Formats: sequence, C-alpha cells, structure tokens
Amino acid sequence: MINLDYQSRMPIYEQIVQEIERYVALEILKPEEQIPSIRELATTLGINPNTVKKAYDILESRGVIVTLSTKGTFITQKTDKVLKASIDEKINKIKNDIKEIEKYGISKEEIIKRISV
Repeated sequence: MINLDYQSRMPIYEQIVQEIERYVALEILKPEEQIPSIRELATTLGINPNTVKKAYDILESRGVIVTLSTKGTFITQKTDKVLKASIDEKINKIKNDIKEIEKYGISKEEIIKRISV
C-alpha cells in the first residue's frame, strides 16, 4: 500500500502522510473506508509504531482521517476540502520557490520555460 523511500531526506512520517493523501486524491482510498491500525501499518512497513502515530495525528489534524474508539481509523467524508487545502499548500510552496529563484535575477518567464515539459 504505502511505498517508503529510506534514502529520502523526507522523514518517514511525512512520506506516510503524502502517500495517504495521494491515495485519497486518486480515489484509491475512498471516504469512510477503513485504513490499517497504527500497529498493523507499522508492522507491515517494518517501522516504529510512534512514526505511524505521528503521521496519523497529522492526517487527523488535517481532516483526512478520523479515529473512532474501538472501531478503527477511517477516511473522512470531507476529503475534497482537505485535498484542495493540500493542493493549495503545494502551490503556495511552488510560488515561494519561484520568488526565491527570482532573487537570482531569473524572470518568471524563464523559470516557466525551464520547467515546462
């Protein structure tokens, strides 16, 4: 389910958050669908349960998942708002990166030209 890159500079918990958000965006994980428990996912990935807990706490604070006592952890129904916020956050990061690059004297047009595929 979740692919981790142990060579990445990105912390494991952030990779888990990104993967779950991506699966929700791609509708691989659907609203009200149950996801693995903290222990179950930690065992599957071979990582410390505290790492998964940290990721789940972030996802819960963003409104992506909800944990129901004795029932489990589920994808929320309001995923469209959550995903819009996540995309907006990533776009703002790109805008900030562009501003940083512009400080080196490169125009927006040149930046766009260089990153266009």
